[in-house]
Amino acid sequence: MKARLIFKNDVRKEHDEKMIFFKAFLIGGLICAIGQVLIDRTNLTPAKILVSFVVAGVVLGGLGIYRPLADWAGAGAMTPLTGFGNLLAQGTKQAIAEDGLVGVITGPLSAGAAGITAAMIGGLAVSLVTKPKDK
Repeated sequence: MKARLIFKNDVRKEHDEKMIFFKAFLIGGLICAIGQVLIDRTNLTPAKILVSFVVAGVVLGGLGIYRPLADWAGAGAMTPLTGFGNLLAQGTKQAIAEDGLVGVITGPLSAGAAGITAAMIGGLAVSLVTKPKDK
């Protein structure tokens, strides 16, 4: 009987591990599909759509709506730009709680420092190995 319970737990654990990928694909794909619809059906530029995703993540994160979604979907919700917006909102909330009004400035910078630095280093690396062209 005890061995059977362990087996059931192992099967459930394996099932949960597979569901992580499904949930991430579902939410990440939905966010990407929304972006594609905005590109195809509106006159918004890609830059405006990207900024809109970051702002949506900030608003949803500030209202406490994005965290449950991110907990459920994992990387599917944290990888897109909405996840970056949520990160900025959470960093701001934490910094305001610790430092007061100064946290409005320091919070997003502290929370997003690793991602911003990685983007800058990646951009620099690409610029060193490619030849820029004017459009």
